[in-house]
Amino acid sequence: MTAMAKDYITFTIGPKKDIALIAHDNEKPKLIQWCKEHYAILKHHNLYGTGTTARMITDQTGLTVKGYNSGPLGGDQQIGAKIVEGVIDFVVFFSDPLTAQPHDTDVKALMRIAQVYDIPIAVNKATADFMITSEHMDTDYQHDVINFRKNIQERADTL
Repeated sequence: MTAMAKDYITFTIGPKKDIALIAHDNEKPKLIQWCKEHYAILKHHNLYGTGTTARMITDQTGLTVKGYNSGPLGGDQQIGAKIVEGVIDFVVFFSDPLTAQPHDTDVKALMRIAQVYDIPIAVNKATADFMITSEHMDTDYQHDVINFRKNIQERADTL
């Protein structure tokens, strides 16, 4: 069986996770508090975030967070691209469900990409708590992702 014959490809998320931390403005204090509560776990992982959120987490917790652009300036899309590249393993995004966001389509695109690539994404504290305390946080985790090369090849063959 050739590599293209497989419908899914198995990827391994290692014990040291690459975690994206994102929050809408009204949710930033909650995410910062969550990071403080889980500092002992988070300090062992690579952390990434969008603009202001990354800076605020670093300033207020002492955790090192690699910053990308702010969400409205493409930061959500940068995180999404890192998911596609296989860099981001885990997303914590405290979104504000009660306030309209000017970049809502970017947020939806990020959530879609996380779903397509089978990346865990928490959009509230309860889910983030379950994920960060999971038995998978400090072990390898294998997950299957659609074989997009096969999908593209099959589509090209029909054109």
